[in-house]
Amino acid sequence: MESILYSIFTTVIVAEFIFGNLSNGFIVLTNCIDLVRKRTLSSIGWILLFLAISRTVLIWEILLAWLKYLQYSFSFVAGTELRVFMLTWGVSNHFSLWLATILSIFYLLKIASFSRPVFLYLKWRVNQVLLTILLGNVIFLLFNIIQINKHTEEWMCQYERNTTWNSRTTGFRRFSQLVLFKMIMFSLTPFMMALISSILLIVSLWKHLQKMQLNFRGEQDPSTKAHMNALRIMVSFLFLYASYFISFFISLFPMVHPKGLDHMLSLTVGLFYPSSHSFILILGHANLRQACLLVLRQLRCGQKH
Repeated sequence: MESILYSIFTTVIVAEFIFGNLSNGFIVLTNCIDLVRKRTLSSIGWILLFLAISRTVLIWEILLAWLKYLQYSFSFVAGTELRVFMLTWGVSNHFSLWLATILSIFYLLKIASFSRPVFLYLKWRVNQVLLTILLGNVIFLLFNIIQINKHTEEWMCQYERNTTWNSRTTGFRRFSQLVLFKMIMFSLTPFMMALISSILLIVSLWKHLQKMQLNFRGEQDPSTKAHMNALRIMVSFLFLYASYFISFFISLFPMVHPKGLDHMLSLTVGLFYPSSHSFILILGHANLRQACLLVLRQLRCGQKH
């Protein structure tokens, strides 16, 4: 049974890795082509570009963590390898969460229709709001890096003092749980902001759909279909964002036995968000969707000839 579960998790992780690189790579390539052609990108274009880059790095970091687990069972990691891994993982995880949060706030301010003066004030200044949040999250990143470096140096000192295998593995386990707990604390702010903005947008879209139904607009109406698609995208984003956050708790509080399957489950759930949500963004964004359809047509024509 254990070997079957390991095989299933391995297959899913490899599929998520391939799918995530294809979807995020497509977003990066499409926006880079637009940048070369037009010499500039829209606000949503820049957000999608850097979000896809951060997710690509995050996916590779998760894959390397998985390979390291297969090689050493994550007994302990030390030296320059640990420092580089913790830094790149911290930065990619930070921007993956914060840029997704900024994207949800952008959609809220652009699509939702609330009559509150505060909301209208923010709606009229959407670019300034996004820039302020982006600059503010850089401060969070600096604090995050300082905390990670502090705990990494403490672990390195313990690693040099302890010479036995058991003491090193125990120390590394405590170090990993401490860093993970800090990550959860720093991730709470973007998660709550994304949760609130997504719920507000879902409520606004739902109210708008109710009004359309009262006006006898069917589901085939273009405006109704657009709002239905936006509603599905936001619900999917909320579910995937929450699943990524849950993967932290799976690693922090392992409840799956036998030992090792909890880590595989955490990696599988953690990869689901950066891999799948980018594909949903392609389907929901007009330019990306058209570019994707164009690529599929070219592939079909290539197969025919």
